[in-house]
Amino acid sequence: MNDTSKEKMSWFSKLKNRLEKSRVNLVGIFTGGIVDENFLEELEFQLIASDVGVEASSEIIEKLRDQIKLKGLKTQAEVKEALRDVIAEILKPCEAELKTESTQPFVMMLCGVNGAGKTTSIGKLAKHFVANDQTVLLAAGDTFRAAAREQLAVWGERNKIEVISREGADPGSVAFDAIIQGKKAKTSVVMIDTAGRLPTQTNLMAELSRIRRVQNKAMEGAPHEVILVLDGTNGQNALSQVKQFDDVAQLTGLIITKLDGTAKGGVLVALAHSRKQPLPIYFIGVGEQIDDLQRFNATEFASALIGLD
Repeated sequence: MNDTSKEKMSWFSKLKNRLEKSRVNLVGIFTGGIVDENFLEELEFQLIASDVGVEASSEIIEKLRDQIKLKGLKTQAEVKEALRDVIAEILKPCEAELKTESTQPFVMMLCGVNGAGKTTSIGKLAKHFVANDQTVLLAAGDTFRAAAREQLAVWGERNKIEVISREGADPGSVAFDAIIQGKKAKTSVVMIDTAGRLPTQTNLMAELSRIRRVQNKAMEGAPHEVILVLDGTNGQNALSQVKQFDDVAQLTGLIITKLDGTAKGGVLVALAHSRKQPLPIYFIGVGEQIDDLQRFNATEFASALIGLD
């Protein structure tokens, strides 16, 4: 087994372990008994309890019924494998690689509510880009919260990356200046942090739209990605957050954090099912370590969620 294969196995083992809270009820109903309507009803209940959502859970069960009839599935072990495949099929449209080579600098704006792990995710992404021989510039757009600026500065020091930071400055001007500097320095990636905000904070949400427009003035087409960082412990509330942030910031992708601390990991299925054109889930986080943010893989996630290797 080569180093890449070992790394993938290590990540999958970690993912499977960290999704234990989400998996425990789902796995618990696969007792080896018969596959009947009572079993399927209990499975649907547990999917809903894992925050897969009512509509998505109903669709999954209907597809399983079809599989049971068409393929003559008789054992719960066979149904479990079919469940993994159905969930992976729903999640597959969200699987996408974050590509930053199309322009220089490639500008990314990150947003989210307070405490979602946005600034930490920026630091972890910075390490990812640097490890792939890309230069990075960070902009501390959360200009009024000292802790946010200091946190970003620490990540900058760890990764030997410059951070544009100005206490009390207009966040749009910080974003503008960072892009201009990135253009002059021919930086590969410029990442712009924004202040955490609740979707109910109308003025702050409107500010996101303005920050987005300012970036286009600094560089036509910027930002090239607008990524919402979602706290996985929010469960079904994540769906409304996506809609509200999308309305003002025109989201292009998601990062889901803190999946290791929740029994609501099924919300990724709900997110994929809730939109005709699902947003890409670029990365998921299952811990605090710098390598605990990894690319989202639909089949791996579905397997880990229901306890299959």
